[in-house]
Amino acid sequence: MLNNLIIFVLAAFVGTEILSKVPQTLHTPLMSGANAISGITIVGALVAAGMTNDPWSVWIGFGALVVATINVVGGFLVTDRMLEMFGEKKRTSSPADADAAQRTNGTPA
Repeated sequence: MLNNLIIFVLAAFVGTEILSKVPQTLHTPLMSGANAISGITIVGALVAAGMTNDPWSVWIGFGALVVATINVVGGFLVTDRMLEMFGEKKRTSSPADADAAQRTNGTPA
């Protein structure tokens, strides 16, 4: 149990250090890739929680399942928001409305 805790703490420190060095422009593409990894984590958490009889292991597996699910959903929302930025802009008015507004203000079209 102590070995697993040491590995977890070291992995948390290494992960934090690596992610803090990622430039802002690469964050969203990396988030998309992390969604696939978190999907695998969800499957692993389900297997780990379902294959044991120890209540602590079941709760730890359930916690991993919840955190991985939040990560996947959040990653998809961020990716969707990023893709909307590069999508086609929606017009609020037609060009004919802009011409009519210019004529009303007295400016030539």
